[in-house]
Amino acid sequence: MNLRNKLFAVCLGFAFSLSSTLALADSCKPDCGKVESVTQQTREGKATAKGLVGGAVIGGLLGNQIGKGKGNTLATVAGAAGGAYAGREVEKKATEKKVHVVTVKMDDGTKRTFEFDNEPPVLAGDRVQVVNNQLKRHAGN
Repeated sequence: MNLRNKLFAVCLGFAFSLSSTLALADSCKPDCGKVESVTQQTREGKATAKGLVGGAVIGGLLGNQIGKGKGNTLATVAGAAGGAYAGREVEKKATEKKVHVVTVKMDDGTKRTFEFDNEPPVLAGDRVQVVNNQLKRHAGN
C-alpha cells in the first residue's frame, strides 16, 4: 500500500469515527441514550393476610377431621400452619405479573432500566430521552 492510500485510509477512518461521534450530537439534550434491550420478565406476586388466613382456616378445618384427643389438636394445628403457608404461596402465584424491562445506555455512559406493564413505546436500538422520569422515543435530528 503506497503512502497516498495509507493517508486516504487514515482520513477515512477519522471521518467514520467523527461521524459516529456526531451521531450522538443531536438535538436530544439532556438525558438521552439508546435502548440496548427490551426483555420480558416475571415479577413475583404479593402475599397478603387474605391468603394466609384463608389457607390457615381451610387447613385447620381439614386437620380437624383427623384423629381424636391430642392427635386431633396436633392435626388441626399442623393443618392450619400448612394451610397458611400454602395459602400464601397460592396467592403469590395468582398475583404474579409479566413486565417489559427496557435497558437504556445513556449518553453519559450510565445504564438505566425502565419497567412497563404493557408493551413499551420503544424498541432496541431506538434513540430515547428521559422526560419527567418517563421514556420517550426521540425523533429529532
